[in-house]
Amino acid sequence: QVQLVESGGGLVQAGGSLRLSCAASGRTFSMYAMGWFRQAPGKEREIVAAIMWIGGSTYYADSVKGRFTISRDNAKNTLYLQMNSLKPEDTAVYYCAAAGAGDGVRQATYDYWGQGTQVTVSS
Repeated sequence: QVQLVESGGGLVQAGGSLRLSCAASGRTFSMYAMGWFRQAPGKEREIVAAIMWIGGSTYYADSVKGRFTISRDNAKNTLYLQMNSLKPEDTAVYYCAAAGAGDGVRQATYDYWGQGTQVTVSS
């Protein structure tokens, strides 16, 4: 079992920045990949970014490339999402997730999910 606790969400103005954190505990040695997903009102949940826990290769959705950066601190078992140049369309509930195996991109490969944290970007 892996437990994920998110923090860092909030209200920011368009063009601003926000940094999300996700602290993992439990069987963290089994983690293969971690990712950030988001779900906006009336929309399906979508992947934002993912990172392989060992090796650090990354994936980004086209909508956030050049603006968001995913990173991890292996020693602290913590995942981060640095969000810059935020836009109103980035408004969503953001979820942290962990996968024990798989490609680390498809949602089906993720086994554990955080509670979600609200990010609201005002125009």
